[in-house]
Amino acid sequence: MPDIIERLTDLLGEDAVLTGERVRERSAGIWRGDSIAARAIVRPRTTEEVSKVLALCNEVRQPVVAHGGLTGLVESAITTPDEIVLSLERLNRIEEIDPVGRTMTVQAGVLLQVLQEAVEEHGLIFPLDLGARGSCTIGGNIATNAGGNRVIRYGMTRDMVLGVEAVLADGTVMSSMNRMIKNNAGYDLKQLLIGTEGTLGVVTRAVLRLREKPVSQETAFVALDSFDDVTRFLKIMDAELGGMLSAFEVMWNDFYRLVTTPPANQKPPLEQSYPYYVLVEAMGGDQAHDRARLEEALARCHEEGLVKDAVVADSEARRRAIWAMRDDVEQVFQFAPIYIFDVSIKIVSMETYVGEVHRRLGAAFDEYRCFTFGHIGDGNLHFAVSAGGEEGEHLEGVQRCVYEPLASEGGSISAEHGIGLEKKRWLPLCRTHVEIELMRKIKRALDPNGILNPGKIFDQEVA
Repeated sequence: MPDIIERLTDLLGEDAVLTGERVRERSAGIWRGDSIAARAIVRPRTTEEVSKVLALCNEVRQPVVAHGGLTGLVESAITTPDEIVLSLERLNRIEEIDPVGRTMTVQAGVLLQVLQEAVEEHGLIFPLDLGARGSCTIGGNIATNAGGNRVIRYGMTRDMVLGVEAVLADGTVMSSMNRMIKNNAGYDLKQLLIGTEGTLGVVTRAVLRLREKPVSQETAFVALDSFDDVTRFLKIMDAELGGMLSAFEVMWNDFYRLVTTPPANQKPPLEQSYPYYVLVEAMGGDQAHDRARLEEALARCHEEGLVKDAVVADSEARRRAIWAMRDDVEQVFQFAPIYIFDVSIKIVSMETYVGEVHRRLGAAFDEYRCFTFGHIGDGNLHFAVSAGGEEGEHLEGVQRCVYEPLASEGGSISAEHGIGLEKKRWLPLCRTHVEIELMRKIKRALDPNGILNPGKIFDQEVA
């Protein structure tokens, strides 16, 4: 039998199959210093070519890991030297934008920012937005059910996907390119693939739901004295803004100081002495009055003693500067080794939980730093923790401090980043034995040879 690389080259052509140094010259992912380790990187151009690749790999039981923009943070796209990378980079066309039906049809390799900009020309938006917009692909967003900055209003990625075309492990093409918001004709099969990190199938095309582009985008940044004030502020703003609230990003003092102190580029718009800061954004349809509505809501919160200080962006440049603070997560790498966490918990439990994480870190380590921020309005917290010595040496100890307190609160070890390799040992903290076994049954049914992203989320026994 010819070597698998030769057979893939015969199928797709030499330019579609990268080996050797052409593999090693590529980074393994965002914020990583290592290179991709794989037998080859295969770059198909169509769903049909993806189908041929997976059919061949399934035949010879060759493990395959799909790659998008490699912006994930849980080692879900990490490969071994024996695996093959299936890169979706050449499936990068926007096939159709339907301004009337408010949908767009795209291939999986389209960058999120590219499709955002494309639909804006039609007076529409694709609401998904996250800091990696310029690098991440829509296929990766779908595979990980990405969240981001606007979940409080528009939901997760799965709420924005109407249909998908995907290739299963044996090469079978499942084309379910639904364009309707309402379709209750049997099982919603796309949900079997969204958020499953490429372990059940490879999404190659998708139909996305678009929304009318808001005509106003008002942004404010406020300081508050307590977490109780933060939660009261959230309820008042959501009620007063009448459905316009699209972002509610909270920074603890430690994170705010970090991103507004050199070498960070942003200057503090408010004093650095307050315990909590909130970036609040409202997207509306009345440019003449939406600013006044936001300012009136802020005034009410100030009168009630919640808001201690505030700035409202009076220009697009000021709005971008406010968001730049929230997006400047890379500042945490000043304190490497750094461990980044993405968890979800009830809002009413957050303050107690954050306190418990600090208590555990203080008990476990002589010295540590913990920067806290998150979307909060949708229950999502992020930690960036520096503790211990050499890279990776104390990861498990830090993970225990962050993950174990979630179990008693019914929280999740992953709000939006997925499980990958990094979190799979902690999955039983937030999923029952029955749930995990059902996941395994679905995996065995759709990928009996275990070739798709093996070892991610949970281990699978292959016959």
